[in-house]
Amino acid sequence: MSRNLNKLLNYSLLKISLIPIMLWIISSLVFILLRVAPGDPVDAILGSGADEVSREFLRNKLGLDEPLINQYFSYIKNILHLDFGQSLSTQEPVLNIIIKSLPASLELGFFSILSAILIGFLLGLIGLRNRGKKTDYIARILGIATYAIPPFWGAMLSQLLFSVFFNISPIGGRFPIFQQQPQITGFLVLDSILSNNIIALKDSLYHLALPSITLGFLLSGIFSRSLRVNLDKTLKSDYVNAAICRGISRKKIFLNHALPNALLPIVTISGLTMASLAGGALLFEVTFSWPGIALRLHEAISQRDYTLVQGIVIFTSMLIVSLNLFVDILIAYLDPRIEY
Repeated sequence: MSRNLNKLLNYSLLKISLIPIMLWIISSLVFILLRVAPGDPVDAILGSGADEVSREFLRNKLGLDEPLINQYFSYIKNILHLDFGQSLSTQEPVLNIIIKSLPASLELGFFSILSAILIGFLLGLIGLRNRGKKTDYIARILGIATYAIPPFWGAMLSQLLFSVFFNISPIGGRFPIFQQQPQITGFLVLDSILSNNIIALKDSLYHLALPSITLGFLLSGIFSRSLRVNLDKTLKSDYVNAAICRGISRKKIFLNHALPNALLPIVTISGLTMASLAGGALLFEVTFSWPGIALRLHEAISQRDYTLVQGIVIFTSMLIVSLNLFVDILIAYLDPRIEY
């Protein structure tokens, strides 16, 4: 047992040692891509009609008149101290902007993953229990649709159906504009519960439902497919057939043996889904006017706000890399078949 723990520790240390290299590559790519992209942040701040003196003064103040190599080393040095600088457009510290915007994105991400797992399980179980029937084909078509529908199109379609035609959901936003939000942690659902504000809880869930369920549906196909394939494989295994021969009920076999073994890959899929979630979140937050970190990134790109774009991308990369590391280590610990 101690030998396995030592192996797991060595495996974990190896994975952790790769993080700085990955983040350095990502941060360097962000720096280069922003510099070669067309446009000038000075024009975005002052406008194209500003005089040359004002432009040169601002360029000097922002350090944009220095050689690129000096800008790069200063940029890397600041990142190592978790100093992402100040937003070019608002002069607010980038880290403060990220901290204020992150809870909205994490809340949307959590409920989207939860919706994806629940919808995926439902489609997978319905299809498996009704193999070859019309219900099975419907479940399969829905599963295929989750792969085929582009996130932005799915978001606009759900808005059109549930906000415009049926008028049962707000078209966007996180909370009613003229209502005061409970401010404790930044997570509105949690803050509403902590402050015992039932009205705020209803409003936050009302605004959260459509984007999270829509994004969850688009991510559910991989969960549905995985559950169905793994359950089907497990139910045909020798030890399940042996349990049936011993007279153990099918319900007990399903709950105690088949389902737990089929759920293990879900941990892997949840980690892999984080990357898809990060990509889909940008389109969803923009479409639903959700005030999260992805919407701030979109605004920063539009305004050519170098420092804010750099800070958001690097911080998000750190978060995703850390989550994937945790999932890798958890899988290695839970699954004895994995060699490390």
